[in-house]
Amino acid sequence: MAEKEVFYATGRRKTSVARVYMTKGKGVFTVNKKPMAEYFGRETSSMIINQPLDVVEMHNKFDFNIMVRGGGDTGQAGAIRLGVTRALMAYDEATRSDLRSAGLVTRDARVVERKKVGKKKARKSEQYSKR
Repeated sequence: MAEKEVFYATGRRKTSVARVYMTKGKGVFTVNKKPMAEYFGRETSSMIINQPLDVVEMHNKFDFNIMVRGGGDTGQAGAIRLGVTRALMAYDEATRSDLRSAGLVTRDARVVERKKVGKKKARKSEQYSKR
């Protein structure tokens, strides 16, 4: 029996890290051993995750087994999106130009700014009192 070819990629967003394993299949997404619809309550999360597949029109061709940790729903969905994009590029390098023009290849480096000493938050100061 021939072994299934697995394409692996890592995606990151904010504090979330997603490990994406892509195999040929019927388009099933499994996130942390649960179906995607069950893991993510919102429809927007699945829309974000499916963006790379919309661009290259490869729905129902691959199964995705995803392990994701850290952050919240939005960060995890963004991390999975980048992982799916990178896995598609590992499968077929010709998809890179389409994914690049859609803005999916670039890693979003924005993270929460740290709290500073003497401030209430990262930038919020104590209220100034003139008298």
